[in-house]
Amino acid sequence: MNAPLRDVPVLLREDLDQIAVLTLNRPQARNSLSEALLGALTQSLAAIAPDQTIRVVVIAANGPAFSAGHDMKEMTARRSDADGGRAYFKALMDQCAAMMQALVRLPKPVIAAVQGTATAAGCQLVASCDLAVASRAAQFATPGVNIGLFCSTPMVALSRNVPRKAAMEMLLTGEMVSAQEAQRIGLVNRVVEPGSERAAALELGRKIAAKSALTVRIGKEAFYRQCEMDLAEAYRYAADVMVENMLARDAREGIGAFIDKRTPSWEDR
Repeated sequence: MNAPLRDVPVLLREDLDQIAVLTLNRPQARNSLSEALLGALTQSLAAIAPDQTIRVVVIAANGPAFSAGHDMKEMTARRSDADGGRAYFKALMDQCAAMMQALVRLPKPVIAAVQGTATAAGCQLVASCDLAVASRAAQFATPGVNIGLFCSTPMVALSRNVPRKAAMEMLLTGEMVSAQEAQRIGLVNRVVEPGSERAAALELGRKIAAKSALTVRIGKEAFYRQCEMDLAEAYRYAADVMVENMLARDAREGIGAFIDKRTPSWEDR
């Protein structure tokens, strides 16, 4: 007998080869990002951040859709609030923004494994991940303009991933973009055969997990910080990061292994 939907966890976690796989589990609602699902993602990321046994995160989804974005039924129900839902909408947008930023700030790389459509905040979720592997059947869109609600918050992540004119076309037309086009404009890294996206994301994750976790953490943080700087400031900052990285034990070991033509032994320090 199937468990009632209220008893089914909205997010699943499985740890494989030092990779935490977080699976969106609201297939009946096209994995829309409800309050509960946003909260579960935030809590899971907070738990993973200090966990030294986890080196990479993969975000996947059950069902035909990766994520349809915000739960419009949940949001619409609050229009009857005394303020028309203003306070609730603000709190929800803040909650979503905090979760998306937690992905960027997580000291471990995050890979999206996209099996189906990713729209609105679902597309934002893909764009907020460090890397993305998509099924050839996947599609992407920021379709808010079609229902009178411009995808302003998804725009933040999208515009930091793809060229401006490509982002504006997606935002202004709301039209679906194929996985191949998403790869061409830089929204996803790889396109694979349907059904193999999760395995491909895990394979990519294992390659990263084999590196020094310290070096990866330093590099991820530096990448996002320098992106927001002007050229001269970025070079000054990156030079300082490189000096500190050079003094780390793993850099000493890695360079020594390269010179000696042997496999390095990482200690993540």
